[in-house]
Amino acid sequence: MLESLIAKLNSNELFLSLEVSPNLSGKLGQTFINELCTLEHIDCLVCTDSPLARLKPSSILTSIKLQNAIKKPVICTLSMRDRNSIALCGDILGANELGLRAFLSLTGDSVKNGDCVDSKGVFEGNSLKLGKIIQELNEGRAINGKALQEHVEQIYNFQVINSYANNPHSLKSRMHKKLTSSLVYGLFTQPVFSIQAAEFLLESLSEINATLNQQCIMVLGFFPVLRYKVALFLRDKLPGVYIPNEWIDKLYHASKKDAQEEQKVGLSMSLELFENLQKLHNKFHFMSANKISLVKEFL
Repeated sequence: MLESLIAKLNSNELFLSLEVSPNLSGKLGQTFINELCTLEHIDCLVCTDSPLARLKPSSILTSIKLQNAIKKPVICTLSMRDRNSIALCGDILGANELGLRAFLSLTGDSVKNGDCVDSKGVFEGNSLKLGKIIQELNEGRAINGKALQEHVEQIYNFQVINSYANNPHSLKSRMHKKLTSSLVYGLFTQPVFSIQAAEFLLESLSEINATLNQQCIMVLGFFPVLRYKVALFLRDKLPGVYIPNEWIDKLYHASKKDAQEEQKVGLSMSLELFENLQKLHNKFHFMSANKISLVKEFL
């Protein structure tokens, strides 16, 4: 199942992943699982790890449950924020035997921005260290340098890259650093809101791949924005994302009419962007805040 996913990611076919974030609940919910099962065109899910440092159920255990329930591969997000290398290495080893073998490596959002005010961030390292942990496990060694008694099944490491920076070349430098630190099968970008940004990201990765003789695939983040307040949040609160002033202005004026007009304008701009991005690339990661009906608008 996972090897077929990697093959499709490396093919010329359209690839679609979907971000899912488990609710703060004792159960995942059969209704939600049933809704996910209706998304035939989605190739895999990417399960978040308490995004924005807001408490959610375990990304590893949720990923395993989702993978077993929907019979599709799940890429599990892991961050360096909440666990040290001992815990992370042990979790990845345990998950491997249960069939969870793809991870999206993150540094993690700051705890001060989250909803657990008494918690403290671990941040033993950044996403590059997590990539190295995975690479060493694939080579038969644990984080302490000891050899594994039995080798793991192949683990696939994915990384994240911002979609915008005041100095665009810093993005390219960051990409290069990620690809030289460990073997990266795919780079997932933060939401992209302009063709120019997408072109720069794709061209930069192509040059780095050629230099390093690698085949890392870029997956463009796509976030449909239907509300003015969401656009403001993305612009002001989410580092590494740029949303054009044109979007802000149009959504603002639409919101002054009514919520229906606001959603109509946002959906129209988002659909147009997605159509134009498809002319440029065919690997996408949907972020929709678990709104399955919204995802279907684009499929």
